[in-house]
Amino acid sequence: MKIEKIIELTAARVVAGSLKTAPEITKAFSSDLMSDVLTLDHHDIVLITGLANIQLLRTVEIADVPVVLLCRNKTATPEMIELANEIGIVFLETPFSIFRAGGILYENGLKPLY
Repeated sequence: MKIEKIIELTAARVVAGSLKTAPEITKAFSSDLMSDVLTLDHHDIVLITGLANIQLLRTVEIADVPVVLLCRNKTATPEMIELANEIGIVFLETPFSIFRAGGILYENGLKPLY
């Protein structure tokens, strides 16, 4: 799924990263537990989360996750935005819940990681 479609379906806004360099997303994973994210060995996924801290970005950098969708109207701090741009992560914010965002993406053809 193209990142633009994810943005459209989840009423998201881009807060960091470049859509031009974003890969096509093949699967989605939802978690607030960064220990679970560290176990992933699949690339080209979107992480759907409600966790809004700098550790989120450190974790997705290690796990090689290219796109993060921050849910529940949470907002990234300036420090988070700066780091996301620095490491090349596309960072999105949506007013939707994790459940709603994941459900909409699934309904529109994005497969779950598990």
